[in-house]
Amino acid sequence: MDDALWRKCIEFHGHACPGLAIGFKVCEAVIEKMGVIFSKDEEIVCVTENDSCCVDAIQVIMGCSFGKGNIIHRDRGKFAFSFFNRKTDESIRIVFRNFPRIEDRNIFMQYLLNANADELFDYKHPNFTLPEKARIFDSIPCELCGEKATENKIRIMNSKKVCLDCFKEYSRGW
Repeated sequence: MDDALWRKCIEFHGHACPGLAIGFKVCEAVIEKMGVIFSKDEEIVCVTENDSCCVDAIQVIMGCSFGKGNIIHRDRGKFAFSFFNRKTDESIRIVFRNFPRIEDRNIFMQYLLNANADELFDYKHPNFTLPEKARIFDSIPCELCGEKATENKIRIMNSKKVCLDCFKEYSRGW
């Protein structure tokens, strides 16, 4: 384990915890399995299926961030992370295994940090394709609240361009 990198993750996240340790080990696994390093742009993409502490370690170590558009939250409530390398077309899905949880958080965290990644994860192929690169959209003012929203998030309601917050979904219960 790289102590300096672990401390950098803690500094970014705010505290040490088992979730951060899982994310740290996910990064170790993806670096080993795919031979990738920090993503300066969008060459490495992470699709995370949760929004837990794990994701902060991925942002720090892998350089995947929401701002660059190379981390995508696909909420499934799973400790599963799919990584794609745009340059080589390689991909891997890393899934945290189910095993009896150790109740003491500190002991559990130390177990995670010292375990071999292959003991912690199952490796699969992602069950979806690589998302397209991040796009820049024009901003359009909502004709109800006046706030601007990207054009891909604007809806038409009563012949007006409206943001998602102002949009009232029409459904007949189908």
